[in-house]
Amino acid sequence: MWLVQKGSNESKKLADAGIESEQQQEIGAYAQENAPAWAKLRDWRGWMFRNSLLLAMSSIFLLTWFAQSLNNWRQFNEGRRQHDTSPLSWGDYVVNADFWERSLQNWQSEFLAVGSMAVFTIYLRQRGSPESKPVGAPHEETASSG
Repeated sequence: MWLVQKGSNESKKLADAGIESEQQQEIGAYAQENAPAWAKLRDWRGWMFRNSLLLAMSSIFLLTWFAQSLNNWRQFNEGRRQHDTSPLSWGDYVVNADFWERSLQNWQSEFLAVGSMAVFTIYLRQRGSPESKPVGAPHEETASSG
């Protein structure tokens, strides 16, 4: 089941919800002659190309989360040393409340920023902006840009 954000100018039209057919996506046998080579493939390389944005963004997320955990672990153990307490291993730190508190605080601010922008673009308008629906468009209108 695919969720569609009804009312967002960046959403597909409601009738076009879903992953679309190979013909609509112009992949595999329907790929144009000048299409990227991997768009024409039906093996693991084609799967990788069709999901490359998800794979790239997930990798960036996991790598930055890992880097954050290392930096926070270092700071956490530095504080423990100052109080003459033995340091924790990285594995013990990632199940510690300090790691999760810091992670969730960071995510909370990011979700608030992105979520508010998504909701604002449904109800608020900016004349001439490609991120906004036309000023006179109804709130329910989807896939239109001003």
